[in-house]
Amino acid sequence: MDFDFDAVIDRRRTNCTKWDMMERYFGASSENDLAMWVADMDFLPPPAVNATLQKMIDHGIHGYFGDDTAYRSASVNWMDQRHDWRVEPDAISTVNGLVHGIGLCLDAYTAPDDEIIIFTPVYHAFSARIQACGRKVVEAPLVLRDGMFHLDLETLESRLSGRERMLIFCSPHNPGGRVWSVAEFASIAHFCERHDLILLSDEVHHDLVFEGFSHTPMVNAAPKQIDRIVMLSAASKTFNLAGGETGQVIIPNADLRHKFEASNKAFGSTPNRFGPMMSTAAYAHGAPWLDALLRYLDGNRAAVEDGLNEIPGVSVMPMGATYLSWIEFSGTGMNQDEIRERVQNRAGVVCNYGPTFGTGGETCLRLNFATPRSRVAEAVTRIQDAFSDLQ
Repeated sequence: MDFDFDAVIDRRRTNCTKWDMMERYFGASSENDLAMWVADMDFLPPPAVNATLQKMIDHGIHGYFGDDTAYRSASVNWMDQRHDWRVEPDAISTVNGLVHGIGLCLDAYTAPDDEIIIFTPVYHAFSARIQACGRKVVEAPLVLRDGMFHLDLETLESRLSGRERMLIFCSPHNPGGRVWSVAEFASIAHFCERHDLILLSDEVHHDLVFEGFSHTPMVNAAPKQIDRIVMLSAASKTFNLAGGETGQVIIPNADLRHKFEASNKAFGSTPNRFGPMMSTAAYAHGAPWLDALLRYLDGNRAAVEDGLNEIPGVSVMPMGATYLSWIEFSGTGMNQDEIRERVQNRAGVVCNYGPTFGTGGETCLRLNFATPRSRVAEAVTRIQDAFSDLQ
């Protein structure tokens, strides 16, 4: 089956954060600039998703969502078939997006002023949610070696205060695209066991892994520590369903699950109707679409790396997963303001700025290449032109 990822779909004036909010957030032009920041894709989802939505529209009544048997079954089958991960249906709690799920986990397992460990640079919503919940962020900077991020647990261990209660891990890594090894998973799990920490493993990008790389779920890599592991997953990144605001918090341990559900009930959280039904259709019928998408994204990845690595002083981090390139500009000698001036104001390409991801992002940008290849090529050319004086 062929899928047309080259089709350019105009998302402007569709209440779209990525394209319609550029001016408010960045002072950029939604008419002339390229939106390559928010982590959603400019592609249609698998056909079964829109067919499901059309069926809902044809029926015409959009009441409360109930009977999630098919949704749980589709989720369990997907995890089994794609990840060799055996999930008990009752272990799945559905939340209104995974950022919401992180907030519920913080409420369930920690108290105000507790300290939460994150490895930076990392997805900016981690620190934002931790602080919004009245907890304290503990940054454990990743180490750059051979152009890639690596853990430094020894340094982290030497800095512990004893007030840490949770560690949030991003796998595959956003923004670095790092696919962690089983040994690295095990080291994280053992670290959490030694220091009695809840291990929250955000694996929302686990399906977006390129050929030659293999993602292992944390619970499979660290089965002896499974009773302290909370898994975050969703169909949203995989199938471009972020607007459905549906995520899964998967908790093997019954005691942790009960604590989580108590917080979930306290906040009155229930799934919306559309997200679970879109996710069910995607999990049940979306595998061929995903396989084609990954081949297309890998071509976009290569176009970004090949094009931007030609600029003196600029390097794109080698990646094994996600559609988010992490671009380092430190070799140019420019600071973040100078980088932004060239990339956004001269090139008209809107990216996420590195400092929002924490320590280690000071001279970096994150660029979303999940868009038609013609647009990727245009972005690369624009950025090359903005740095042409360095050639």
